Formats: sequence, structure tokens, C-alpha cells
Amino acid sequence: MSSYQIPAARHQVELIIKNSRFLTTIAHTPDKASADAFIQELREQHPSANHNCWAFVAGKPDDSRLWGCSDDGEPKGTAGRPMLNVLSHSGVGEISVVVTRYFGGIKLGTGGLVRAYSQAVREGLETLPLATVVPKAPLRLSADFAMTGQLEHLLNQYEVQVTQRDWQEQLLIEGEIELTRLEEFQQALQPYSGITLLSCE
Repeated sequence: MSSYQIPAARHQVELIIKNSRFLTTIAHTPDKASADAFIQELREQHPSANHNCWAFVAGKPDDSRLWGCSDDGEPKGTAGRPMLNVLSHSGVGEISVVVTRYFGGIKLGTGGLVRAYSQAVREGLETLPLATVVPKAPLRLSADFAMTGQLEHLLNQYEVQVTQRDWQEQLLIEGEIELTRLEEFQQALQPYSGITLLSCE
């Protein structure tokens, strides 16, 4: 599992094609529930629009189980599927796009609609601010009190984000480490008999 990019902020661009107004709104949606909520919000914001077509990749970019799309009344296959095609090839995850269309009186035809909705998403992605998600693994460690100095040094060295320290008979630590550094961290612990890795799932 490698790192991937997600939207860093909500983003909107506008496109006019043959008098039709295409308003592209993009949001960070880390799961299907937030994607559904975002789509509903846009529908309510634009009740007089002719169409609110949408597509989402609600999880990691390569997890097609969390993909979805809708033509929202446009001819079948002319909006949602082309939008999803652009999204699924972008490498961006946890993303939803709604393209709101206000009809301008000139019909675009099926090929014109496919091009218009694809272009609307591409233009939105071109200027979309992005953030990077680095997959992490949770850690639980215990250490003899005499080993706390060495352990703290290792935690800093491998940039472990500590979420809890519990002083009992031993020091118990919970935290997260970047998945790509986990194996190296496990090897670094081996020489220290007073430090135990309890779990890393």
C-alpha cells in the first residue's frame, strides 16, 4: 500500500460550452457516506439546475469497490461514466465531483456531452489543491523503565507518532508509524531485550 493524493480543500471551476454552464465542484470525501452527503448538498444548492451529475472514488484510488457515478438525467453513459473515467485515472483518492449543468438552449449531442463532462472534471483536477496520504500502521510497545531513553530515541528516529504513554509496571506506548518504515523499525528494536513490540496491525 503506497501513498496517494487527496483533495486538500473544496474546489470549484466553471466552464461554458455552447451557452451551457458547467459548474464543477470537488470535495474530499474519505468514505461513501461523506460522498453521498456531498452530492446531496450540491443538489440542494442548485435545485434549478438541469442536471447534477456526479462521480466519486471514495477510498484509495485503486479500490474500485468505492467508486460510483450517475448521469442524473443526461443520456445514459454521457456524464457519470466519463467523469468517473477521468477520476479513476487521476491517481487521486477520497474524492467526489459534482458537475452542475445549467442548459443553455443548444443541444450538445451524446459525443459532445461526453467531451463536456470529461473536460469539466479534467479542468477541476488541473487546479485542485492536493495533500498526500501516507498509510500508517498502529503500534503498541512496552519497555522496561531502564530502556525508556533508548526507546524514545528510536521513536524519534523513525518518526513514530505517539498517541498514548502509560506508566505502569512498564512503560506502555501506543502510536502510529508510516507503513514503509515499519519493517526497518522492527529490525532496529531487535537488539533491545527490554523493549517489546506488542502489536503492529
